[in-house]
Amino acid sequence: MSDIEQLKAEVKRLNAQATSLKMDLHDLSEELPRDWERIPDIAGRAFAAYRDLAAARQALAAAS
Repeated sequence: MSDIEQLKAEVKRLNAQATSLKMDLHDLSEELPRDWERIPDIAGRAFAAYRDLAAARQALAAAS
């Protein structure tokens, strides 16, 4: 598998992960005030996922 193909696969994986965490945040917001204690955990994981996704997209753009 080429480097570009690996980067594309990584972007796809990270995008799916970020989208799932986005939906977790959305679901949590609809259930508030129940489970409000989970906000920092889910928000932190979503932030990290989108940060990693942005870095992978940037690496893919640089490699293309």
